Amino acid sequence: MPQIKHCKPRDLAPGLTGYYAHGTNMTLGLVEIKKGSDLPEHRHSQEQITYILEGELDMTIGGENCRLTAGMYQVIPSLVPHGAKAITDCKVIDVFNPVREDYQ
Repeated sequence: MPQIKHCKPRDLAPGLTGYYAHGTNMTLGLVEIKKGSDLPEHRHSQEQITYILEGELDMTIGGENCRLTAGMYQVIPSLVPHGAKAITDCKVIDVFNPVREDYQ
């Protein structure tokens, strides 16, 4: 049985490492974020759901700030600008629909 941690790691930004699995219509990612790391504001055509497994993450989504902690999630609509900063070390699950072809 495949395990996501066996996927090739992808450096997203300094201190952010993603591991991605791809289906026909979606992408699943495990992202490890080091405390203090920033994911600069960006946007993409895929809808995204971010679920916090561990840690505290400050996100800005469409100009609105929110702090996410373990067990919380946020839905990010297609093309909405968003970014994040890790308050602590974090582990995050990201789901994208449709597939993030740029992550394959």
